Amino acid sequence: MLNEILGATARSEDIGTRTAAGDAPARPGWTAPAKPASGDPVADLREAILAKLAYAIGKTPETARERDWFAATALALRDRIVDACMDGRSTSIPNKRVYYLSLEFLIGRLLSDAMNNLGLVDTTRRALRDLGIELGDVEAAEPDAALGNGGLGRLAACFMESMASLSIPAIGYGIRYDHGLFKQSLEDGWQKEAPETWLAEGNPWEFVRPEATYTIGFGGHVTMSAISDGVIRRHWHPAETVRAVAHDVPVVGWRGKHVNTLRLWKAEANSPLELAQFNGGDHVGAVAARSKVEAISRVLYPSDSSETGQELRLRQEYFFTSASLQDLVSRHVAERGDLRSLPDHAAIQLNDTHPAIAVPELMRILLEDHGLAWEDAWHITTHTLSYTNHTLLPEALETWPVELMERLLPRHMQIIYLINWMHLEEQGRHGRADAAQLASVSLIDEANGKRVRMGHLAFLGARRVNGVSALHTDLMRSTVFKDLHALDTDKIVNKTNGITFRRWFHNCNPELTKLAVEVVGERVLDDPEALLGLADYAADSAFQARYAAMRTSRKEALAKVVAENTGIVVDPSALFDTQIKRIHEYKRQLLNVIETVALYQAIKAEPHKDWTPRVKIFGGKAAPSYVQAKLIIKLACDVAKLVNSDPDIAGRLKVVFLPNYRVSLAEAIIPGSDLSEQISTAGMEASGTGNMKLALNGALTVGTLDGANIEIRDHVGADNIFIFGLDAAGVQTRAAEPDYAARAIAASPRLAAALDFIEAGGFSPEERGRFQPIVDDLRHNDRYLLTVDFDDYWRVQREIDAAWIDKASWWKKAILNTARMAWFSSDRSMREYADDIWRVKVG
Repeated sequence: MLNEILGATARSEDIGTRTAAGDAPARPGWTAPAKPASGDPVADLREAILAKLAYAIGKTPETARERDWFAATALALRDRIVDACMDGRSTSIPNKRVYYLSLEFLIGRLLSDAMNNLGLVDTTRRALRDLGIELGDVEAAEPDAALGNGGLGRLAACFMESMASLSIPAIGYGIRYDHGLFKQSLEDGWQKEAPETWLAEGNPWEFVRPEATYTIGFGGHVTMSAISDGVIRRHWHPAETVRAVAHDVPVVGWRGKHVNTLRLWKAEANSPLELAQFNGGDHVGAVAARSKVEAISRVLYPSDSSETGQELRLRQEYFFTSASLQDLVSRHVAERGDLRSLPDHAAIQLNDTHPAIAVPELMRILLEDHGLAWEDAWHITTHTLSYTNHTLLPEALETWPVELMERLLPRHMQIIYLINWMHLEEQGRHGRADAAQLASVSLIDEANGKRVRMGHLAFLGARRVNGVSALHTDLMRSTVFKDLHALDTDKIVNKTNGITFRRWFHNCNPELTKLAVEVVGERVLDDPEALLGLADYAADSAFQARYAAMRTSRKEALAKVVAENTGIVVDPSALFDTQIKRIHEYKRQLLNVIETVALYQAIKAEPHKDWTPRVKIFGGKAAPSYVQAKLIIKLACDVAKLVNSDPDIAGRLKVVFLPNYRVSLAEAIIPGSDLSEQISTAGMEASGTGNMKLALNGALTVGTLDGANIEIRDHVGADNIFIFGLDAAGVQTRAAEPDYAARAIAASPRLAAALDFIEAGGFSPEERGRFQPIVDDLRHNDRYLLTVDFDDYWRVQREIDAAWIDKASWWKKAILNTARMAWFSSDRSMREYADDIWRVKVG
């Protein structure tokens, strides 16, 4: 909102872009500074870009690099975003704001979003062309802001854009990482990580807010004082402190009608160096403390495989959560005064367990900084916070050692103990005193050393807890939160994820968007539901031909990207089969790779058979410490090396692993994909949003009945999706059977042959045992049931081969996928959150 974008804080008089009138008095209005205007928007923007190039960048057109042109263009557009905040806006304080706390915001490049949502794509293209510069080159010069790991962070970015487009007043809170998700390269097929340097030349989109700085404490001790009879206050005295400095990125909504703020926190030391120590000759030691402090915002997801790594991760989570809560509480006090009304005017959404420390931190702020009674503070906390769960995997539901919490956040551990004691006492008063049941709902897990269950903490402190697909929500109720759900059966609700169509349809696939506008009308740009009108043309041969031509164009562009990044030449007329996502065993890239091996063997055995040409496209990063995932990448690359060079295959099968998967690369891959691999073990993928993006752009899904695949099937129709494998109940049943993997391999000669070939060094003759860990795990463990689902996966892939040959049928299915994905807009998701969880007005 405007006050955040223009730099006003909760501690100063601010003006804001508001969309819902509140009961607070309106602030003075704002008048835009006079600007020379020719009446020609192209000429005006051209001159604005030249002015930014000269006065902000300090370059002439002759000396400017493409990165300079990007920065100048971004700054010129940023001015227009600020104008959009204010022109014709109400200056009254909104009745209620949403505060979205997320450790990740995978925003990627912002130039295309800004141009599109302001309606300035063509204007910018023409303005730059007048200067001899191509828009595509300028867009490519923008670094990806990789402030997220995958779907969680990209979802947060989509939600922020949708809230702005729906005029929901909101502020997103996260960390301004110096280095986001690592840059991935492949050296002989092995993943190598390097720091991602998106801030190397600054960020023209952001506004630095040194006046919005908060002190964050760690360690120390807690004292007590009596303030009246029977009332004792506790006071935390941190041993060390760090400054959280705000950096604001404006998030402009569709057609520039509303602008929200993404506020990212940077960690800074209280003092840049110990001057006496520096003057004494210890130049390195004088800045050591600063380096330790600023490590908090240095890197996204530092490895937590060591104790120091775990501590840094906890420091990051508390750092951004505390800064965000201090900021929003200060804003509320400045605007409303009484903190007891916080639930009426603020809705705080915790995106996964990373900000779960918000429960004791908000309590601490209310108790210590504002002197509220425990009962009042608990009421405010539990009526303001809500929690989104994104995973059922036990290892991903964060827990922290009690020893670490007591050392790093001693006051918070006291509050957690008290919350837990009152919670367990409440169960006893209701006759639920069974030791096993109390242990299952306790905030402290004592089974394997005392650890704080952050998921349980978020559950207790939240007004609403939501899953992100219908299946995921049902499984939350019956598995990880089963006993907590029994205590409050109304708390868990479902809010199926969505994606912003502005980024993943309009920007990502302008050719398809143009086609939809020509057929359905311009309403499709404002209302995703209008896409349903395309279904009427799904069987129309003339429209199919236009759709196919559009797809050919996008596939040719993708083939060029493949060649530029890997040197591999692929045929755009082949079936482009895509699996792009974080590399994890439950996502089962390995199942895809092993099926590729089996297909390679089948083609070798029958080289004269009429095989459907297929290009297998992989992309994704493995966590640096995830050895098995990195070995899967290596196997995929080694398979590609042999398959792509085998003359017997003759191009009928190509395998590609695109390095450094990121948002901008996804924007090239998704519109050119024919088949979307969503093959996770049923019951383990919370939702998935890549499945939505690919289906929206006309890729047919091959997948298990997992996450949002179920709802996609229900919307696009069972005839327009390829489903295989066990469902979630079947997975649980089969996993309980002894030796299921060995029996599945024994029953599948094709699978056995593929594993034997891998084990014998067929893809690694120079190191025969390289992939033995993969084969051994499948034979003796196979936690993710690849072996059990393999034969059905092979069956459905051959069904897909046959379907690809019938182009009329294939394009009909593809068009119906695009038409019927309208429900999966993040606008729909945000409306549901606003109505059922946040209780905030839309628009």
